Formats: sequence, structure tokens, C-alpha cells
Amino acid sequence: MNPAEVATMLDVGIAAVRDAGSIALAYFRTDLAIENKLADLAYDPVTEADTRVEAHVRDAINARFPDHQVIGEEGGTTGTGPISWIIDPIDGTRAFISGMPTWGTLLGLVVDGQPVAGVMHQPFTDETFTADPLRGSRLLHTGTQRPLGTRATATLDDAIMYSTHPSMLEWAGVLDRYQALSSQVRLQRWGGDCYAFALVAMGTIDLVVDGCLMPYDIVPLIPIIELAGGVVTDLDGQVPMGGGTVIAAANADLHAHALATLRG
Repeated sequence: MNPAEVATMLDVGIAAVRDAGSIALAYFRTDLAIENKLADLAYDPVTEADTRVEAHVRDAINARFPDHQVIGEEGGTTGTGPISWIIDPIDGTRAFISGMPTWGTLLGLVVDGQPVAGVMHQPFTDETFTADPLRGSRLLHTGTQRPLGTRATATLDDAIMYSTHPSMLEWAGVLDRYQALSSQVRLQRWGGDCYAFALVAMGTIDLVVDGCLMPYDIVPLIPIIELAGGVVTDLDGQVPMGGGTVIAAANADLHAHALATLRG
């Protein structure tokens, strides 16, 4: 598949995700009904906004590309074949139900097992972070667009590092090594979900480390960061198609130092 074909496909995804933004905003900062998908095991919230946003994006993809596979956090997998779309309707549901605008809708395009394009849309700020091989990594905002680029000169001792929550690193078994890493950076902060990963591509955050991610949490973000100049891998140094513990860094040297520390 050539870059122009990927870009044409992604434009369908961008339109679907942006259209679904109005659905999410209708629920944002309202008195939401919230369900816990894991019952008494842990707190994994889901709302009607999650299911409606995914349904809208899924329907748009199916209508245009009925022979493509679609994988969604809420609706599961439909279809088969070498081309897949991966949907996280509201990445950061905890932020969403808290009224914090650090959530987003994620959509990734995977061809022959490789993530080739992606979208992260934050409708409250009207920001769409998107990437494909033809146009690179871009920010679409209020009718304008500009290229994205990571901070190529970032080093570990002057890096800004974000992670969503320490429990994710504890469950992944890397919290002690993470603390060793955090002691070496200039600034460490919690929170952000997909928004923090997108800001690596923008160049305002240099390093994001999260544990216990699912594929739909990270696969759509990989092209956005990589085509902006960054590096995204799991602890084995591989493309994190299965999620897990993920390191997203502004450049290869920074990534290598973070990976070495987290491996111990």
C-alpha cells in the first residue's frame, strides 16, 4: 500500500473521529451514569459516551471499508484481513468522568501487522494529532495545521517525563525501576493518558512511560510519535502491538537510556 492510499484511508478516519467529538462533548462535564466493567475486581469505568463514540466511528469505517477488520475497546473485533482499524473511543475515561480534558478518541490504521497511521482527537480543545507516511505527523487545530516534531536534543537530565498513574507501573512490576528513572529526569508528573503521548510528538513532553496498556491504548499513537521523530517500544525494545509496558521518547538516545534503566 503506497503512502497516498494510506493518507486517503486516514482522512476517512479523521472525519469519523472528529464527527464523534460532538457525541463525547454532549456527555463531558455532565452528571454521567458510570459502570464498572470489572465489578469488584478493580475500577474500570465505562460510560454511554464510550459506547456511542465507538459505534459512530465503527459505523463510518464499516460503511467506507466493509472488507477491513475493526477492533474496538468496547465492541470487540469484527471482520478479518490484512487491514485493521483500532479504536479507543475515550482513552482516559477516568479523566473524562473527572472533567479533565486530557482524554481523547484514538484511531489507528494497521496494515500487515504494522501501525502505519493514527489519530488522537481531543474535541474540547479542538486538537487533532494525526500522522501518515505521506504527510508526516501533524496537529490540526481550529482550521489550521502544522507539522509536529519531538525535541531531538532532549537528554535524560533535562527531560520532562509523564506517566498516567503509579498503580499501572506497580501492577506491571516496574515501579522501583521507574522511580530510579524518575530520579534522573528534570521533571516528573502524573496524569495525561493519551494526551501526554501526543505531547511527546509536539515536543513539550520528552518521555512517557506507562504500564499495563492494551493495544488500543497505544497502537494509534505510535505513528504520531514516530513520524514526529520519536521512538516507541515495549520493554523488549519492540513495537508494542500488544501493549504492555511502553516507553515513548523524544529521540533514540533518550529512549535507550530510559529503556536501560527500566530493564534494570
